Amino acid sequence: MQNQQEKLNIGISDAHRKRIVDSLSRLLADTYTLYLKTHNFHWNVTGPQFRTLHLMFEEQYNELWTSTDVIAERIRALGHFAPATYREFGKLTAIKEPDGVPPSTDMIRQLVEGNETVARTAREAFGVADEAADEATADLLTQRLQVHEKTAWMLRSLLEK
Repeated sequence: MQNQQEKLNIGISDAHRKRIVDSLSRLLADTYTLYLKTHNFHWNVTGPQFRTLHLMFEEQYNELWTSTDVIAERIRALGHFAPATYREFGKLTAIKEPDGVPPSTDMIRQLVEGNETVARTAREAFGVADEAADEATADLLTQRLQVHEKTAWMLRSLLEK
């Protein structure tokens, strides 16, 4: 939903801004849902890797939390309201919620999948931003891709024998 404020004239058409906002809204929903999942796993991890995973998950959820603000503020700068409820996020996200408390190895696998999902969502959004010559959004998306691809790699390395 677009704000009822003065018409924006930032060099991006209304139609392009709407498409960018729609893709950023999916990214925000995926990021927030991954934040919740990572925080859940931080609280509930057990096993021989407890301390390592507990601290790693904390670093990850803190980074995710910070990034939600950046994404939401970009949506606002484009003249739209950011989705901000569980109901909205539930409709927009591609991240699956966990069933119960999985073993630590399954937590790691789910977080690899979650980070890869967010990377795919960001990559799709990048195409939309690039088409509109929206360099600010493209820069944000490039940064998010780097974070999620690196995080997925680091988590995946924990699964190697």
